[in-house]
Amino acid sequence: MINFIICDDVKQYREMVKHVVSLYMMKNKLEYKTHIFEDYNSDFMKIVESKLPFKVYILDIETPTKSGIDIARIIRNHDVDSVLIFLTGHQELSHVVMKNDFLFLSYINKFDDCKNRLMHSLDRALQLFKVKSLIRFKDNGVIYTIPQDDILYITRDSVERKCIIVTDYNKFKVGKNLSELEKMVNDNFIKTHRACLMNKKRIMSFSRPQKEVVFDNGMRSDLISTRFDKELI
Repeated sequence: MINFIICDDVKQYREMVKHVVSLYMMKNKLEYKTHIFEDYNSDFMKIVESKLPFKVYILDIETPTKSGIDIARIIRNHDVDSVLIFLTGHQELSHVVMKNDFLFLSYINKFDDCKNRLMHSLDRALQLFKVKSLIRFKDNGVIYTIPQDDILYITRDSVERKCIIVTDYNKFKVGKNLSELEKMVNDNFIKTHRACLMNKKRIMSFSRPQKEVVFDNGMRSDLISTRFDKELI
């Protein structure tokens, strides 16, 4: 899922950006969500600190309480993978953004062909995401695009006859079987149980007596059988 985080203190521009994002994503047929803010408040900061995948920030340089430049610095302290797009009427501040080296995608003047430039920037943002390691498939009309590094493990639910893809931020129940998903993931995934694939890059520790792993985000799993535990050791 692509997450668009939009912040602007002027409703007109918030609505315009939301509309452009909607038009662009409609033709791409990807799952997405927009998070709209009128200021860099506590709810905005929760998004920054979250482990949502594929974040595209579209930031105003100035809001009533904070500077988008300061916010960009905070965002980059949390991650370097999210996309930063500055949308502002303050063209004179572009040199400040440049010298801070935020690894931003574009700096768009609200009064200079804004919609077309934003559409082009969104296109570039999605191209950047495509080079990352993903699994992407369609299930019951929904297109799933999930970064493999975000996946802790994949297991099969024998009751519902579905597979559950467990990530930092969600559990996706899909109609694919485990063998199909095993073909999609990379070599970081190992079988720890006949009904489970684990991302070994995310495993922090393994207790063989307790048959339990602890992931780097604190989550635990005991989906380990003696038949497969040699891989973990």
